[in-house]
Amino acid sequence: MTSSDHLRRLHFINALFAGLTGHDLYLAQQIQTAITTSLSEARGRPAEQPPPGGEPAEPSDPAFAAAAARLLERLCDGRQDHGFFHWDAAESAAAATPLFAREHVLAGLRRLARYRESTLLVTNLRPAHCPPHRRWTGRRQREYRESLALIRDLAAARSRRSASLNLLFL
Repeated sequence: MTSSDHLRRLHFINALFAGLTGHDLYLAQQIQTAITTSLSEARGRPAEQPPPGGEPAEPSDPAFAAAAARLLERLCDGRQDHGFFHWDAAESAAAATPLFAREHVLAGLRRLARYRESTLLVTNLRPAHCPPHRRWTGRRQREYRESLALIRDLAAARSRRSASLNLLFL
C-alpha cells in the first residue's frame, strides 16, 4: 500500500471514529492497524502480504469499510450519547436510485434522531452509480451529484438543530 493510500485510510478512520478518539491520529492509526490485521487473519494471510493478484487492498476496499463500520456500530451500541448508522448504497442494483436512497437515509435518520451526536456513513455510492470498469457519462455524473444533494438535504431537513450529525461518504 502506498503512503497516500495509507493516509487516505487514516483520514477515513480518524473521521469515522472522531467521537471516540477525539481526532487523535495515534488512536486512529491503532484502529486502522487492528482492522487491517483482523481482515488479513480472516483472509488467511499475513498482514503485509498482498492479496492474490499482487496488488494490496485499496483504501476504499469494501471489506475494510465494512469492518470499520461494524466496529463503530459495536462501540456505539452501548453508548447513550452517540448513534451510528451505516448504509451501503451498493447492496442492491436499485439501492442508489432516489426512491430507495431516500428510504434508507430516512430510516437511518429516524434511528439517529434520539442521539445528541451521531454519524451517518454512506459507502459505495460512487460505485453504485458507475460500476467498476465503466465510464463516467454526463448522465451518471448528474445522477451521482443529485444523490449526494438528496442525502445532504435529507440530513439537514430531518435532523434536530441541536444535534450534531456527521455525514460521511466513502
